[in-house]
Amino acid sequence: MKNFARRLTSPALALAMTAALLAHVPPASAQETTPENQEAAQNLAGENQIVAKVNGYEIRTSEVRMAFTDVIGQLPNLPKKLRYPFVVEFLVERHLLAQLANKEGIANTDDYKRRLAAYQAKALRDSYLAQVISPKVKEEEIKAVYEAESKKVAETERVRARHILVASEKEAQSIVERLNKGEKFEDLAKQYSLDGSKDYGGDLGYFTAPEMVPAFSKAAFELKNGEVSKPVKTDFGWHIIKLEDRKKGQAQPYDQVKGAIRNVLVRQKVNETLASLKDVAKVEILDEDLKKLAEEAAKQRQQLQEQQKKQPTTGTTDGDAGGKGDLIVPEDGATQQ
Repeated sequence: MKNFARRLTSPALALAMTAALLAHVPPASAQETTPENQEAAQNLAGENQIVAKVNGYEIRTSEVRMAFTDVIGQLPNLPKKLRYPFVVEFLVERHLLAQLANKEGIANTDDYKRRLAAYQAKALRDSYLAQVISPKVKEEEIKAVYEAESKKVAETERVRARHILVASEKEAQSIVERLNKGEKFEDLAKQYSLDGSKDYGGDLGYFTAPEMVPAFSKAAFELKNGEVSKPVKTDFGWHIIKLEDRKKGQAQPYDQVKGAIRNVLVRQKVNETLASLKDVAKVEILDEDLKKLAEEAAKQRQQLQEQQKKQPTTGTTDGDAGGKGDLIVPEDGATQQ
């Protein structure tokens, strides 16, 4: 059975998710501004101080800052107070092994030279992002995005509801009668619902009216908190709906999401730069199988971009229950079977 609820997240949350996907793209300066790293890196501000020595090699705060991006991203659950010493210890071990490799002539091997060329390209890219691209994103641009999107969230009404989906009106009416006798909605949903939300007691989380098929939305938004609907028919079957809550949207605080917004804007400017470069560059894919895969990937990216343009940006900052069920409103507005 097809999913029936088009999941929409708040712009702030969507931006945060996008930033997470782009974790390998932002320069170190952008990564350090995230809330997770601010506290751990607070001792690294100021002068480029020496924090440790390895056989005379000086590890400075600038190197520790760059290592944060590589190391902490792999250990997101490491307590904040342990992050700074952990990264320094990581660098100590890195340089001990590097010094040993140098003594044993590894620097003269082809493997090392290939790795060096790859790391040099990465370092040049990261420096370009940090020195040229990232500074183009100004505070006023970040605030403008936040204000525009948070206003959309605040103007949108959303409800939180549960539902039980069954195949016939007779079965739906039987469940309504059992509810009227005092049986718990959640228990009956887990036992009888044909929808994926049954595992969550029928909980669909918060949603806006356009996210659901019209008949379902009309019935849900007409209910009062705690009220249960009569059986409602859609192309997916018969629904019994219980309204849990009703509220206007509320955007997350600016300070909590500005880093994520900034990363998205940086990514946009990176894409603009890459587009201009690809227009004049000569890029050749020589592997025929890879060429076919690249063409298919390009088509899928284009389709995804077109779908994203069609989707509204409204939503809620409240965590959904994870049980959005099986009533999606397709992009063309037709009900899926």
